[in-house]
Parts: sequence; C-alpha cells; structure tokens
Amino acid sequence: MKIIVCGAGNVGRSIVGYLTQGNNDIIVIDNKAAHLNELAKEFDVQPVLGNAAHPDILEQAGAKNINLLIAATDNDEVNMVACQVAHTIFNVPKRIARIDSHDYLEPVWSNLYSEASIPVDLIISPDIEIANAVYRILKVPGSSESLPMLDNRLRLLSFKCPADCPLIKTPLVQLGIVAPDLHISVVSIVRRGRSFIPSGEDMFEAGDEIYFLVKTAEIAATILAFGMERPANERVVIFGGNQISRNLALKIEKDDNIQNSKIIEEDADIAKELAKELNNTVVISGQMMSDVILTEAGIEKADVTVAVTDNDKDNLLSSLLAKSRGVPETVSLVNSRAYNTLIDNIGDNILVDRTAVTISSILKELRKTNLQSAYSLGRGFGELWQLRLDAEDELNGREISRLELPEDSQICAIGRGDEIIFPDSDEILQAEDILVVFVGSGDIKKVEKIFS
Repeated sequence: MKIIVCGAGNVGRSIVGYLTQGNNDIIVIDNKAAHLNELAKEFDVQPVLGNAAHPDILEQAGAKNINLLIAATDNDEVNMVACQVAHTIFNVPKRIARIDSHDYLEPVWSNLYSEASIPVDLIISPDIEIANAVYRILKVPGSSESLPMLDNRLRLLSFKCPADCPLIKTPLVQLGIVAPDLHISVVSIVRRGRSFIPSGEDMFEAGDEIYFLVKTAEIAATILAFGMERPANERVVIFGGNQISRNLALKIEKDDNIQNSKIIEEDADIAKELAKELNNTVVISGQMMSDVILTEAGIEKADVTVAVTDNDKDNLLSSLLAKSRGVPETVSLVNSRAYNTLIDNIGDNILVDRTAVTISSILKELRKTNLQSAYSLGRGFGELWQLRLDAEDELNGREISRLELPEDSQICAIGRGDEIIFPDSDEILQAEDILVVFVGSGDIKKVEKIFS
C-alpha cells in the first residue's frame, strides 16, 4: 500500500513506526526539516518538506498514485484542508484526519465531514484515545491494558503475574479445577520478552505478562482469583499539562469514585489555561522533579501517578521518582517502542504505548477484512480483531480447527446473541457470530485472507 503521512511529530511518528513494519511505501510530509531528518534516520520513508495542505507539496509527494492519506499534523485545519485537496485534486480513495479540537468534534457538526463538504473518511483523536486508555487502566488497578470488546461485555486485560499468585505452576488445562469460578480465555503470555499462545500444559510463571479475555461482569472475581487485587485509585497526580491530561482530568472529574486529581505543569501559561478549563482539578505550576512541587501535589498520598508529557525520558523519570516517594502505581506514556524492552526491569511501572493506541484507531482502514473494531496490543506482538460473520459467509458451519489459522493466531471468544463463548477447536461457527480474534504480528496477511 502506498501511503502519505502528513506530520512527523509524535503522532505521525507513531503511525509511521507501525506502518513501516508492513509492506507499505511511506511518504512523510512535514514543514520542519529537523523532524523529517530524524524520522528518515530511523525509518525507511520518503521525506517531503513543506505544508501538507498545499497542492504542489502533495503533488511532489505523489498524491495522485497513493491509496491512503493520513493527515496527522498538530493543526486540525491543515489536516482537513489536506484531505480536501487530496480528494478534489488527486482523487485519493481514502483519507484520515487527526482532529483534536473539541469544537470540531461536537456531534452537532458531524455532517461537516462528508464527500459534499470536508471529505474525511475517518477522524482520529489520539489525545482523546490515550486519555481513554489511561482512564480504563486506572479503573482496573494493576492492569497494563484494559480494552473493551463486544459492546464492553468482554474485556481484554493484561497483568504482570505476581510471585504470590495462587495460580502459578498450575497447568492451564487445570485452572477450572483449581479455580472453578475463573472463566477466562488466555490470549497470550509475554515471558522474558517473547510472546506465545500457551497450550493447556503451559503454566503461569512469576513475572509473566498475561493477556486474557474476561467477561466484564467477572473482572473483580478474576482479579481475586489471580491474587492481583489492589485498592481503588482514588487520588491521582498527573505529570504534564496538555490535551491528554486535560481529557483525562475531565473524565476523572465525572467519576464519583475518584476523590481528586492534580496536574503538575512546568509552563505557567499552559497551567493557567488548564486551570480555567477544569473545575475540580488542582493545577500546579512548577518543576515536575522539584521536591517542593511534589510535596505540594501530595505525592506521598497519591494512589497513582500518570506521566503524559511529550518526552519519554521525563515520563519515565517522573514515574521512577514517584515510586521512590512511595506511590503504589505509576503509568508512563512512551512514544518509542524501544522503551518496551525496559518493561521487565522497571518494576510495576505501566507503559502506555502511544503507537499502539494511535494505530488502533485506524486499523479498520488498514486491514483487508471488514472489522468492527481492532486494537494493536501494547508490546507490538499482535492485534485483537472483532468481526462479524454474515449469513452468506463461507465460514458458517465450519469447525474452528478447519480454518487453518496460523500457529500464532486464534479465535479467543465468540459473541453469539447474549452468550459469550470461549471456544474449543471443535466449536462450529454460525451466521451472525461475532468473533474476537488474536492475530500474531507475523500472521496478518494470512488471517486477512481467511476472513476476507
């Protein structure tokens, strides 16, 4: 696929980093040479210097021959005009725009985005999506992923298996005997940096990062069975004042179970603007690493800290500092997947991968099958797809074992009416089934062919 990505900032870099893993021809447009030079050193892309909304720049980038344009600059208006130019002049078949301003996202203006007005096929709002992802993690203390499936009747959760987990050294096939009330589908285990789909004879080990599906109504009982229960996160300190922290604070303000939230921002003007927008959030202007500022924020009493600045190192350092001050749980936003290799060495610090969250919002447009929703999992080892079998689908009536899914992919759950099934290999697929499928990163093309 030939793709133009407009914008080489954090969001554009996240998208490019993922797209270059596949067989894609990527052209990146940005008006800052330094951004392009840095990106070109890391990825095999064609850089084009200029304004992505200008027809001559899009022509120089080869817009008339591309399959997809992703306008992901930090300017909403530039992104919308780029999509308009791509459609009107170059007839680009698919156009995705990053829109961050809440003014443009109000439902009352939804008819603004159409072939007759601003031709945008899909709107992405990474800052909102990241805030939502962090909020879901805060609501399940200790989790590093919390992804809704099947209209939120099912969740994918990820936990690091503690040394005192009562299920350690129990073969998965015997989980139903040891913990009869435990009903989960284990999607994948990451052990010493390697991901694998476990067999019935495999056992959990201390330090395993376990990805599993569980009915939303059974999350509390499941956490108890794993010995992973923790107190609720009631006091939150956020490092960094930006649109992510703003969106997160707005969600927290509506949550009666979270007592308070505080934001620490070093730029006084940004802090002042945030304070105007937020009603029940304390905004503190000062150095994030300052003992005085941390004391003012009540860091010793915090249940969790969330670091969402634009700088990975600042996020990790502030989280480590919070840990040293006794904060039980820390969450750090990272923009580079290079930091994923640190996850086994930084204790319980939870890493939220900007790339995974951002790319999840556009996966439906990238995959050659009709997906209802899709997620890129945070360690980059696979994707979770949700798709529906139509009445005329050739897969109806087939046993799962006959689908010849690759070894690193599996159907993990089936929504059949009001029922949720964790299927065995002899389960027969039926029309109207909604399938939740884990797809290994190396299996995407093979699985696309099966379900296309």
